[in-house]
Parts: sequence; C-alpha cells; structure tokens
Amino acid sequence: MIDENKNVVLIIDDETANIIAITNILSPEYDVFAAKNGRDAIELAIEHMPDVILLDVLMPEMDGYEVIAELKSMEKTKDIPVMFITGLNNIDAEKKGLALGAADYIPKPFNPDIVKLRVANQVKLVNHIRTLEERDELERQLRKIKELEAGLIAAKEQAEHNRELAEHSNRAKSEFLARMSHEMLTPMNAITGMLQIVKLKGIPDTIMDYVTEINKASDHLTGLINGVLDISGTEYGVFKLASDEFNFDVMVSGVLETAQHNASQKKQTVASYIDSTIPTKLRGDEMRLKQVIGNLLANAVKFSPDNSEIRFDARLLSKEGNKIKLQFEIADNGIGISKEQQEGLYTIFEQVDGSITRKHGGIGIGLALSKRIVEMMGGTITLESELDKGAKFTFTCVFESA
Repeated sequence: MIDENKNVVLIIDDETANIIAITNILSPEYDVFAAKNGRDAIELAIEHMPDVILLDVLMPEMDGYEVIAELKSMEKTKDIPVMFITGLNNIDAEKKGLALGAADYIPKPFNPDIVKLRVANQVKLVNHIRTLEERDELERQLRKIKELEAGLIAAKEQAEHNRELAEHSNRAKSEFLARMSHEMLTPMNAITGMLQIVKLKGIPDTIMDYVTEINKASDHLTGLINGVLDISGTEYGVFKLASDEFNFDVMVSGVLETAQHNASQKKQTVASYIDSTIPTKLRGDEMRLKQVIGNLLANAVKFSPDNSEIRFDARLLSKEGNKIKLQFEIADNGIGISKEQQEGLYTIFEQVDGSITRKHGGIGIGLALSKRIVEMMGGTITLESELDKGAKFTFTCVFESA
C-alpha cells in the first residue's frame, strides 16, 4: 500500500542484490518500487509516477540509455529526475547519461549516506517545484473567481488591483529564484560528480591542486544555490523544520571543527565555552541549527582580521518539562556594524555596504535565512556591534529533551 505522505522512488536494476541494498537504505523514508528490466520499469513509472528514478546503465534488452530516452520522450514522465547507478569506471558513459537528461548519479559500491543525500536533494527540488505549481494553479483559479465579482466601488477595485500587483511581484521573484536554483543545481551536481571521478582516476599532484580548488568553488556555489532555494521555500511556506533526535555534543564539535579550519587560513583561533548542563541528547532540527551557527561563525571569520580570536558560547537558559531553551553567542573583534547599517541587516539579498560586498564576497542571504530559522525554532536573534569594535550575535532556540 502506498503511503501518500511519502515520496516514491523507482529502482531499475537487473541485479537483485543492488535492488535489495538500495531498498534497505531508502525504504524507511520513501515508498520504493523496483523493476529488473527497462520495459517493466517504464510501465511502473507510468503507473506510479515516482518522484525520483534510480537507473542502472548496463541491463539486458533495454540498457539505461534507451530507458531514459523513452522516459524523456513521454509527456507524462519527461520531468521525473533520473539518477544513474554507476560503477565510476567510465567517464564517457556518465557524460552520455548526463547529456540524455540524467539529473545526477549514485556510485557503486553504495554508501548509504551518499545515496540518502543525493536522493534527498532531488526529492527536495521535486517537492519545491510541485508546491510552486500547485500554488500557481490555485491562484489562477482564484483570479477566475475574482473576475466574476462585480459591483465593487472604484476605490476597492483600485486597492484590489494594487494588492494583486504586489503579490504577483513577490511570487515572480520567488518562483524565478526557485527555478533558477533548480536549473543551476543539476549541472553543479554533474560538475561535482565528474570531479570525484577525476580524483579517483589518479592524476599528477600539480593538476590535483587545480581539481581541489575547482571542487571547493563548486561546493561553495552549491551552498549558495541551496540557500536561495531555502529562502524561496520560507516565502512560500514550504520550508519545514525536522524533529529528530541528535547528539548536541557531536553537532557542536563538528561545526566548531569546520570553523577552526576556516579560521586557520587567516591564523585566527576559535575559543569556545559549552555549558556542561546542556543535555547531550536533544530533539529538533540538527541540520538547521548547524546552518545558523555555521553562518554566524563564517561571518565572524570573514569580517575579522588575521591573528584575531572568534568566541563561541552555548548555554542552557531554561528547562520546563521536556522543553530546553538554549542560548548561543558568536563574538568577534572585526569591522563591526553601525546602528544605521543594522536596520537592513536581515533583509534578503541586502549587504550593509557595497564596498564590503566587493571585499569580502557574499550575496546577503545568510543572516536573513538564519533569522527565519531561529524564529521557526521559537527563538530570537540580536546583535550588539559598533563600527571597528567587532560584533556579537546572540540567538536562542527551543528544543525537546530526548
């Protein structure tokens, strides 16, 4: 029986062992169907309309290239993202798959974390676009109803017209950002995948340095694209928080390790204080909490001089029943932000100063997204700062004790 609350994944592979392995990885989160040949797979795709298809390249009768070509030729299935299953041993084969419209690939042997993340990325995009299309259709129907209304006085008609113009402008902006990000993320995944293949093939150290830099740049760009998708999701109300059990100590250790690595490039240090009374096991959205802390630490490193110190504190503010309220502080002694500049600090795509943008980079979504996440977690975020005297961001979040 299909669970309507779950996304659907179709696996196409003539090897039973591969089907079992991927099914075991994905079945807790998705409804999984499988086919061992191309013809059966196409019938299943038409019947169940999966959100994502995992397709092996080498199969009898119809190979993966023939299957994806037929799927892309049919109106009903052409937009379903297809991810090739590959052994990472044939660059030309993967290039051909990408050229035929494959969205990504999953390497063999299967790494459960890689399989989950890559499938989750595609499902996230599918759900996002689907929500936009459903809302567009609903708005089209609402406009038809409004066209039938009559007898409104001139002032009301003008007010309604102005409101619709404003809504259309906001919708067009968010829709453009979402679709642009979707179109950019697919080739970025292909670039990242090809770089991994190049590394596995073995190349001279001098060229490997170039590949490493390209990989860093592609990871950074992928992060920016995902940030734009998240911002668009919050405006459309499809941005949701997870509620899973996680290890607070492990989470903090990981995010601080990343921050210290980035700080070391500028000979900076990251000092930290972690309140020992904070429970180790919490329930909430670990990934989004890491995202907020990571954004604020990255800004502290970016806007602080060489050989300076970044400070991170985490404290338990209160505990009522199973509700845990935490407070985090990230402080630096960098360039600081004036009172006037702070007014637009959390506005999407807005930087406090154009010259700062040119010097330090960034597109102005990190703080805006962080503020929205913090508020969704039942907290607030504040800033204490003056020009040339550093900055201290303080935010709170509410979790459940596990």
